[in-house]
Amino acid sequence: MRISPLMHAYLYLFIGLLFVYFAFEAIEDTVYNPLTIFLTVLATFDLGASYRLFKLHVKIKNKKKDQKK
Repeated sequence: MRISPLMHAYLYLFIGLLFVYFAFEAIEDTVYNPLTIFLTVLATFDLGASYRLFKLHVKIKNKKKDQKK
């Protein structure tokens, strides 16, 4: 059974939000410590992947809808 892009998008969204939470928790005196920057970069990649997968899901859904007509 294949996992749909929508399920992957939700997974990446959850992980990205989790990294954002951990980045906020890692802030001590300044946001320019390496751990905070690393977690923010990971969150950015995950949220970007989530956005692309949501767009892919909509594109596939529209293509299937057009084929039925």
